[in-house]
Amino acid sequence: MSIHLSNNSDQLSKTIVNIAAVPQRSLFRYPGGKTWFVPTARKWLLSQARTPDLLIEPFAGGGIIGLTAAFENLAKKVLFVELDPHVASVWKILIHGDYQKLAQRISSFEFSHETVLQELSQNPRSTDDHAFQTILRNRVSYGGIIAPGAGMIKSGEKAKGISSRWYPVTLAKRILNIGSIRNKISFMEGDAFPVIENYFDHKNISYFIDPPYTASGKKAGKRLYLHHNIDHRRLFKMFQNSKCDFLFTYNSSEELMIMAYEKDFQSKLISMKNTHHNLMTELVMGRDLAWLS
Repeated sequence: MSIHLSNNSDQLSKTIVNIAAVPQRSLFRYPGGKTWFVPTARKWLLSQARTPDLLIEPFAGGGIIGLTAAFENLAKKVLFVELDPHVASVWKILIHGDYQKLAQRISSFEFSHETVLQELSQNPRSTDDHAFQTILRNRVSYGGIIAPGAGMIKSGEKAKGISSRWYPVTLAKRILNIGSIRNKISFMEGDAFPVIENYFDHKNISYFIDPPYTASGKKAGKRLYLHHNIDHRRLFKMFQNSKCDFLFTYNSSEELMIMAYEKDFQSKLISMKNTHHNLMTELVMGRDLAWLS
């Protein structure tokens, strides 16, 4: 079977989102972030017959879609699931810990090349330390990558080096904002698959699925994420038998289009720009994409 990924107007949505116009709510920055996807996710959630009782992001990462849903009341509750212990440490503090202490620590950190190296060379003694170091590493690493082997920013924006993505006032404000609505959010550290299965029998639940991009031989996920081994075929099969509403996002590929076709999923390409402002396409899949027009 061969499915041609054409760029004609009835398959490719050509509207490019101005990210600057989208509320920036996540603490994380890295390739694969979904800030650009927020307007589409809004449209998806608003298209449902009633507001979801729960929106689940089983591969949470920066969690921008779930955060948007919580802030804008697009879902009554949001559940984030994350396996990466570094990313999970941040969510633990934001949702269950002393988020105000984390905001203050970021605001008061005396940032310099030396203090950054010193902080990141230490083993975290607590979840608070781990969360702070994760945010710091994310902000000083090239591309925001926190996986092993990632290097630090060199020249950076306006030749500011590692400080070019360190915005303490902005980060502290985002933390406090998330803390103010965390009664709408739950967090679980662990494998996404058991959580997905656990909620299949619940009514009025929606899933936003944005797994590491390792399907179809994609190497990006292996380089960007600590936990990149995902059984994509198992994931597709699980949702084929689910009655819940769901939306997948992936890098476009013919193999994924075939997998979607085999499971009776609808699929559509959406235009996007990557971190280097190059025009690319993202593959969106769901049970019914009539709302995406």
